[in-house]
Amino acid sequence: MNARAVLALLHDLSATAFTWYAAYWLRFNLDVPEEFRHAAWRTLVAVLPLYGVIYLALGLYRGIWRYSSMGDLRRLLLAVAAGAMAVAVGVVASGYYGVPKSVLVLHPILLIVVMGGDRFLYRAWKDGHLAFMRHDPMEPVLVLGSGDAAALLLGELARSREWSAVGLLDDNVARHGRRINDVPVLGPLATVAGHAQRLGVRHAIIAMPAASSSARRRAVELATEAGLAVLTVPAFDDLMGGRVSISQVRRVELEDLLGREQVQLDDAGLQGLLSGKVVLVTGAGGSIGSELCRQIARFRPSRLVFYELSEFALYRMEQEFAARWPGLPVACAVGDVRDEDRLAQVFAEHGPAVVFHAAAYKHVPMMEGENAWQAVRNNVLGTWRVARAAVAAGTGEFVLVSTDKAVNPTNVMGASKRLAELVCQAVQAGADPRARGATRFVMVRFGNVLGSSGSVIPKFKEQIAAGGPVTVTHPDIVRYFMLIPEAAQLVLQAGLMASEGPEGGRIFVLDMGEPIRIADLARDMIRLSGFSEHEVRIEFTGLRPGEKLYEELLADGETTLPTPHPKLRIHRPEAARDAAWLARLGEWLAAPTRSADAVRSGLAEWVPEYRPPSSGA
Repeated sequence: MNARAVLALLHDLSATAFTWYAAYWLRFNLDVPEEFRHAAWRTLVAVLPLYGVIYLALGLYRGIWRYSSMGDLRRLLLAVAAGAMAVAVGVVASGYYGVPKSVLVLHPILLIVVMGGDRFLYRAWKDGHLAFMRHDPMEPVLVLGSGDAAALLLGELARSREWSAVGLLDDNVARHGRRINDVPVLGPLATVAGHAQRLGVRHAIIAMPAASSSARRRAVELATEAGLAVLTVPAFDDLMGGRVSISQVRRVELEDLLGREQVQLDDAGLQGLLSGKVVLVTGAGGSIGSELCRQIARFRPSRLVFYELSEFALYRMEQEFAARWPGLPVACAVGDVRDEDRLAQVFAEHGPAVVFHAAAYKHVPMMEGENAWQAVRNNVLGTWRVARAAVAAGTGEFVLVSTDKAVNPTNVMGASKRLAELVCQAVQAGADPRARGATRFVMVRFGNVLGSSGSVIPKFKEQIAAGGPVTVTHPDIVRYFMLIPEAAQLVLQAGLMASEGPEGGRIFVLDMGEPIRIADLARDMIRLSGFSEHEVRIEFTGLRPGEKLYEELLADGETTLPTPHPKLRIHRPEAARDAAWLARLGEWLAAPTRSADAVRSGLAEWVPEYRPPSSGA
């Protein structure tokens, strides 16, 4: 037994002795006769060891008073009951008449009250419910929501030394005027400003993890308009599992307002696809590539190969994986996806079983003008050469990370990614005599990834930090968004489905949910940064070259089929291009340079659905 357990045992033995004599005291109306007073002390010599043995035998000191629970109370009741029964049997068996029968009844009752009460008071003190015993000042806070998550949060707040919940707000009228963990439900969310002013509150915590994104967004708007700093609780699963702690309460981030559901992965299937295999990721230092590597690492491949052009990005990946997965073998290969010799060397050396091709130039306006030919050569020729290297190395699965901008593209970047898809399908069909093998190709399309390099989020953050204005191209422009981990997980899931499917060359389309208006995104970010639109204004600048108001995930006339995964559908396009088409494309890609206008006119021939702007960029 440790020191705390010994102290707890001594406390319980003291309580046993005290309540034994108190039972006599009550039995004789506070005036115990001399002979019974001596009897009480004589019998206590036998009662104390008996109870002590029972306390230890029933494991009363395996728990911690700080976390006393109903299970601990049950053990306490059982121990006292067993002790009372043993004492009663001993008294009757010995024929000793110095113990009145009423004492045998009063003693266990008093003992339960004292032992249980002390434990309750200790936990209440530790949990902060005995506020009169605390002298440290705490910050008052309003909690928005009154469900299970809010109830769990209130328990954490009560144990903290930082926050004091002074009220709950909820639109459920049936709960108004009620109390949860002794905290009143003051009224609907719309009254947050009045209650905050009355109670002197400067912070609000949103405890609505199961609510819709629109409901959470409304709560954030109301709280920020009231001048409150807005925090939120962790994920719903963590709260319901009791894993939440006050240190996990954080500021609301944009991700909390998107309403993206957690991806359910086929872990067993992915174990079979990735575990013990060599996996190679191109563009491993980018936002999608790096997250893919993190997700793949969970499945313990035999080696994870990072193929990346940026030396600095590769260095960061090496340092991160050395710290987070020290036992995972990794290889860091600097190289360009257009460099055939370097690709051949890396693929021959490592022999990857699975390849995720995430390397791409993706910034739409930057790739529309003088960089247009570089976008095509990197995104199309680079994909083709990685595909050849994969087939030559006997790779089993090849996953191309594509984009919604490949659907009816209006810009060079989108058209180049669509052409990369067509190249993979042609290679799958055997159109390239240098790349014929058993490799299975699959393409995965999804929209914008929140916080990825080149996305609007980092740009908006910089503009807000500078005091504005936040520039949006058009008030009606909308985009699909998903989180980086979600995108990476669905790419893995699509790769698994491709490996289990009857054929390669298929395009998987991710469920991107509802499109989001970029102007609303900007307003959310301004509010979450603690400003109003009067302080940081939004300025509309007009659509940029190659930009369209909305993105599509499927081209006109294309169809999809459901898959076993609710967030993935399969799109089967027209028949793959033949060897003659692929040969002509190779000749076109061989040119070292082309003007932006020449690139656009050429792409219009190779990608029939491409609709270039009417004038040069």
